[in-house]
Amino acid sequence: MIPLLDLKAQYASIKDEVDAAVLRVLASAQYVLGDEVAAFEEEFADYCGARHAIAVNTGTSALHLALLAAGIGPGDEVITVPFTFVATVSAICYTGARPVFVDVEPVTLTMDPTQLEAAITSRTKAIVPVHLYGQMAEMDDIMAVASRHGLPVIEDACQAHGAEHRHRRAGSIGISGCFSFYPGKNLGACGEGGAVVTSDDAHARTIRMLRDWGQQQRYHHLLKGFNYRMDGIQGAILRVKLRYLEAWTAARRAHAARYSALLAHSAAVKPPMEVAHRRHVYHVYAVKCRDREEIRSALQAEGIQSGLHYPIPVHLQEAHADLGYRAGDFPVSEAAARSMLSLPIYPEMSARDVEQVAAALEQDAYVG
Repeated sequence: MIPLLDLKAQYASIKDEVDAAVLRVLASAQYVLGDEVAAFEEEFADYCGARHAIAVNTGTSALHLALLAAGIGPGDEVITVPFTFVATVSAICYTGARPVFVDVEPVTLTMDPTQLEAAITSRTKAIVPVHLYGQMAEMDDIMAVASRHGLPVIEDACQAHGAEHRHRRAGSIGISGCFSFYPGKNLGACGEGGAVVTSDDAHARTIRMLRDWGQQQRYHHLLKGFNYRMDGIQGAILRVKLRYLEAWTAARRAHAARYSALLAHSAAVKPPMEVAHRRHVYHVYAVKCRDREEIRSALQAEGIQSGLHYPIPVHLQEAHADLGYRAGDFPVSEAAARSMLSLPIYPEMSARDVEQVAAALEQDAYVG
């Protein structure tokens, strides 16, 4: 079996360091926030090229607090994309604002900047591009539109730890960037976790209060806040894993390059494209298929797992029917939802595994 990802292999490779970090927190009894979380915040901010990182309990919480700190509330509109995990849109809804969608580019499947101007109204208060699969959106064009209209850009970088756009790290270009540390992410905790990075001192101060019941000091609640704090154990584990992130990214990129070379002339699938001025970190290696279900079944028969990211775009999800969108509104997103298939990719997989997956795809090249 070749799994879609192998978290047991990652743990085995750093077991002694992770175990020691967990025991250190247990001995300190700093179970919520504490020294380990504070140290991780400093190290992650430095890694991202931002002045601040505020650790929270999930990536969804990170998005929610970043939006609140930008002043988003009921009656506002926030522009994002429908081809994303539902959390991007849920976080906007939590603020009382209305999500407004623009379609994605057909090549990178990230926000299409050419559609932004037409979506902006007097109620638009922010833009949330999603760095899907580990490749950043076209930030130069998005920031140019945002600047013309005086709108903040909040980067959904939940899949893009260490991704770069013209040598600037994900999360460091907009007013803030939001990360998830869900276990399967490129930098994953052993549970839930998230963070907002920002170089805006006021935003950082507001987000720190909001994550901890709105208090700046104990029992002095200046804002109506939330219990979105990160556990001490997750902070300690993330400090260990952050030291390996660049090596793991290099491994992912090597596997992706090998896949792309082997599948360059495939009749069954089309490999993803990495834009020249962006560093793709391949949280997901998704290929475009002409007949996805037959290919997926054929891989499964040979013991190869695959995944779907994401089979139903958010504008067609029942939970968001109230937004009033219909099938056909975003044709690129809808086509991607029907055709994209995620292949196994994780740092610990071998070159032989990559070749076996590619060979299985080519063996079934007659499909479609």
